[in-house]
Amino acid sequence: MTTHPTVREPEQRKKDVLARLAGEVDIWVASASADGLPYLVPLAFHWDGADLWLCTRLTNPTGRNLASGARTRLALGHTRDVVLIDGDVTTLAVDDVPTEAIEGFAAKCGWDPRRSGPAYRWFRVRPTAVEAWLEEPELGGRHLMRDGVWTV
Repeated sequence: MTTHPTVREPEQRKKDVLARLAGEVDIWVASASADGLPYLVPLAFHWDGADLWLCTRLTNPTGRNLASGARTRLALGHTRDVVLIDGDVTTLAVDDVPTEAIEGFAAKCGWDPRRSGPAYRWFRVRPTAVEAWLEEPELGGRHLMRDGVWTV
């Protein structure tokens, strides 16, 4: 069932994606273990205009997977308003994270991981691909970024 009668132009889709990245607090994070066991969890995130910043314990499955896998798929929205982001992951200790990223994360998410102990690691996700669509009519033209470059 389609509830959105108009199809957004790619420029509007990109604008909508950027607004969601700036405004939403949590994102679905997909990762896989070295032996291929998939894992999916929601995590708080911060978008700085170029990268997404995540923080979780290095000892949990997501932390281990992100640290060893170097790639992730992130998702916003529900099944009728989808944003998918593929990205390259860099694992960082708190001392290696730009202060602006930590402060932005803490302000947006209401949690400062620096106060949660040394078990936490930061993960910078640099988007390589972005897709966005509102239901089936927008499947065509859903690729907004490829190879790390916005197509619109």
